Amino acid sequence: MFAASLVQPGISTLEISREVEKSIIDHKAQPLFKGVMGEIPFPEAACISINDEIIHGIPSDRKLSEGDIVSIDIGVKYNGWCADAAQTLPVGKISGLSASLLETTEEALRFAIKALEHETHWSKVVGEMERRIDHAGFSTVEEFVGHGIGHELWEEPEIPGARERWLRDFELVPGLVIAIEPMVTTGSGDMIMKPDTWTECTRDGEPAAHFEHTIAITESGPLVLTAGLHQTGWAL
Repeated sequence: MFAASLVQPGISTLEISREVEKSIIDHKAQPLFKGVMGEIPFPEAACISINDEIIHGIPSDRKLSEGDIVSIDIGVKYNGWCADAAQTLPVGKISGLSASLLETTEEALRFAIKALEHETHWSKVVGEMERRIDHAGFSTVEEFVGHGIGHELWEEPEIPGARERWLRDFELVPGLVIAIEPMVTTGSGDMIMKPDTWTECTRDGEPAAHFEHTIAITESGPLVLTAGLHQTGWAL
């Protein structure tokens, strides 16, 4: 991810978002998050969430510090098709607990992608994915889900990351394109929204991680569309 190369102590999340937006536009694509409607329209091209912020962090003048973990979530539309991806990154040297959190969350996504090769229903994937997170001593954030994706950013089906959040099982068939995005915390997984009406944080102040890829299920197996032609990047 281009944004990952920008992460270092002293840079602001707004600087990262503005560079991301410039890169998207330079590649003749459209940033999908900017202007998404809520109580206020989302103001920037990237969602950037630090430490206890789980998702939808609004970029600002806040600067990254050594020891932080930062999640960068980006949605793009190119030639009429959408893609969505997220990665949580260390800022300099981080604690052992934070490193384990990042490793566990990334591994959950890696497992899910690999499981698409042989599982026929999402219920089988999510059950084992959550079991692995529980075994590591962490909690899955249940309130948010992944999603189908195509000409629009959010399409059916909804992709729960936890069994307790089960909505409706679906078959994993060729032609389906989905965004899988486990969100994991060292605490309880309960959330609270900041007054900005966008940023979702852990209620107990514990750190959270978020990894996401857009994946097409093909006749020959899963193809990670947000990993590029050479299938490189996180969780691969």
